[in-house]
Amino acid sequence: MNPHTYCQQKAAASGSSFYYSFMFLPPERRQAIMALYAFCREVDDVVDECNDPSIAQTTLDWWRGEVERAYAGAPTHPVGQALADIRPRFNLPAEQLIEIIDGMQMDLTQTRYLDFKGLRLYCYRVASVVGSLAAEIFGYQDRQTLKYAHDLGLAFQLTNIIRDVGEDARRGRIYLPVDELQRFNVPASEILDAKSSDNFRALMQFQAERAIAYYDQAMTQLPDADRKAQRPGLIMAAIYRTLLDEIARDDFQVLTQRTSLTPVRKLWIATRTWARG
Repeated sequence: MNPHTYCQQKAAASGSSFYYSFMFLPPERRQAIMALYAFCREVDDVVDECNDPSIAQTTLDWWRGEVERAYAGAPTHPVGQALADIRPRFNLPAEQLIEIIDGMQMDLTQTRYLDFKGLRLYCYRVASVVGSLAAEIFGYQDRQTLKYAHDLGLAFQLTNIIRDVGEDARRGRIYLPVDELQRFNVPASEILDAKSSDNFRALMQFQAERAIAYYDQAMTQLPDADRKAQRPGLIMAAIYRTLLDEIARDDFQVLTQRTSLTPVRKLWIATRTWARG
């Protein structure tokens, strides 16, 4: 199978909201963002789907080697081959791809975060770095756009954390900072047992407000000169903010359900946002 076809199928099969933002890109940039997204999915799946931490660690180490092989011109995996193919045309530093793996590795050793500072490092590695690489693929003139991409990636990850509280708890993980659980008087045991409460909903409202603040901050940092080029990111933001609104409208029932938007609605949001330019 052609490496780029593999990456496209990997992205499409995930059902991710991000896929809808890629559809409007010209072929070369679409191939590049699909390769980046497929890489992220591969290393994320290592952590989510492997029950043995030692095997997961070994696999992540293999992916570190595959990044090195891709940048040396000798990749063995279709995703590595796709990355090697796009490398001459886009500035995607190998160090940043390794940093994404570093973020995924944190999931093997850490299931709690004492405060937002610690959580923010995790979010930076698994999302803000991805945002910066995506901004490189989409194209920009003003380096201020990288600050926009950093904050937008953080907002996306905070939205994911809110959406997936129950799913993560069933894996034994709680990404909500410990000091904030204590501030809102929400014992970790209640989250692990999927017991909602007024205190929990107040905690989640606090998390949502922080995510919204990062969305707003990102938008203020996007230069007008780069707005057109960065439309895929704006599509992702529109979809994710709509998702966050739906979660809040459902009164943060995230312990027992996973709120999502239908494919038709995502496509409608994507088309509308692209047309606005």
